[in-house]
Amino acid sequence: MAAKKEEKAGSAESTASKEMSKDEQVGFHKGSLTVLAKERQEMQRILGIVEQLMQMHLSELKRMGIDLSKEAAETAKATGQPQKKPPIDELL
Repeated sequence: MAAKKEEKAGSAESTASKEMSKDEQVGFHKGSLTVLAKERQEMQRILGIVEQLMQMHLSELKRMGIDLSKEAAETAKATGQPQKKPPIDELL
């Protein structure tokens, strides 16, 4: 008997989600876009910090006489071709 009540409650929830009004759907999507835009801003901030730290390490290595760009060019030359990343649409 309890299983039937749970089944009815589950079916009522699924029909309610299917019958969302257009305004509710618009609000849902706008809210999602707002959250995702803020997430993207935060990722860009973190990326900026990482980039800054990498530049600090590169400058210290150059100061010590180590040129990583030359090493990368030599590695690419030794393998025959530079490594290329596949386009994002191919990854999806």
